Amino acid sequence: MNTLKVILIGAGNRGRIYTNHMKDMGFEVVAVADLIESRRDYIKNTHNVSDDMCFETWEELLSLPKFADIAVIATSDGLHYAPAMKAIEQGYDILLEKPVAPTPEECADIANFAKEKGVKMLVCHVLRYAPFFTAIKEYIDAGKLGKVISIHHSECVGNVHQSHSYVRGNWCNTERSSNMLLAKACHDIDIIQWLMGCKCTKVHSFGSLSYFKEENAPEGAPDYCIDGCPYADECYYNAIKIYLNNENDIGCRDYCTDKVNPTDEDIIEVLKTTQYGKCVFKCDNDVVDHQVVNLEFENGGVASFNMCAFNKGSRFIRVMGTDGEIYGDMRENTIEYFNFKTRTFETTMPTGKKLDDTIVGGHGGGDRGIVSALYDYIAEDRKDEWLSEIQISVQNHLATFAAEKSRLENKVIDVLEYEKEYLK
Repeated sequence: MNTLKVILIGAGNRGRIYTNHMKDMGFEVVAVADLIESRRDYIKNTHNVSDDMCFETWEELLSLPKFADIAVIATSDGLHYAPAMKAIEQGYDILLEKPVAPTPEECADIANFAKEKGVKMLVCHVLRYAPFFTAIKEYIDAGKLGKVISIHHSECVGNVHQSHSYVRGNWCNTERSSNMLLAKACHDIDIIQWLMGCKCTKVHSFGSLSYFKEENAPEGAPDYCIDGCPYADECYYNAIKIYLNNENDIGCRDYCTDKVNPTDEDIIEVLKTTQYGKCVFKCDNDVVDHQVVNLEFENGGVASFNMCAFNKGSRFIRVMGTDGEIYGDMRENTIEYFNFKTRTFETTMPTGKKLDDTIVGGHGGGDRGIVSALYDYIAEDRKDEWLSEIQISVQNHLATFAAEKSRLENKVIDVLEYEKEYLK
């Protein structure tokens, strides 16, 4: 097995997860760039990176002549564009965290430039590589459903995850990050297109921010939970319970402090001084807490996508074809196939056990799966429709942008016409 050398730009949670998987999969991490010292130190110590290959900024790292095979870009959403364009210019093959960029113009620039330079680039639509979704794709590709006619897919965000990431956190405000559909569900629009097997042609969408806003704050609730809220014991979103006293930590501590293994003192400071400590009804969030998207495809098939905050979390999907039907429950990691000819059910559990399908749990095996696919893509020159290459990813991003445009303008959007404005 050839060893592929990797530079990491952005050593937050996603960057650490991908490079941790790389340790035993034919990769060698040789450099890191991140503003936060504890993150740089984690990568340095975990991967034996030399001190002179640890940088605060991507500009310092990419000022050097190309010295590795792959650049992993896992900075925050709004900071993908510049390092991606520079890495493409230098000829690095790239693993790019999703979303590609927060605007359709920047997404298209990256895709067009990668095509021009002949750079291989995978986008981290990790659900494509999760055993749950690959099993569904295998049913479809084997012809067991006949022609796919309709897909119903639900992204259950989870009420606590919504409060952490999309009310208090980095993705709560459209101006600072992006719209909710792009930030959370470009995964899902990509999965729907991948399963349908052809391009999206039209979209229509509805949704709004209905609950997490000031008018719904209980009377007498302080701005910060730590200041003694009278509703603390009964509130699902009490920041003290979520970040400080959470025995079943869902990874929020690292996220809210931007530190690796923060102390309680670090958490308390965050709860006093940042939005992570604020009442969920008094933040500056403006992204939706529920949204539906209807999609039409080139083959005449249709899909409906439902994203909602008010649930425990996970994904559910129903794929209906001319010869059979599939219902999948990602939380339970079960797939039920109904055969029209035999009128019988077949139930499978793709990995033989339940898998954690959250970010912390590696998206049901998808995080490790994309690293394995990356190796085959670069080292073995693998090319097939299962890969989340930059061109198809950006096409699906543009369908996502078109859906948000539909929501805001209350009209059906022709995705193929919309796409013509951006892609070469």
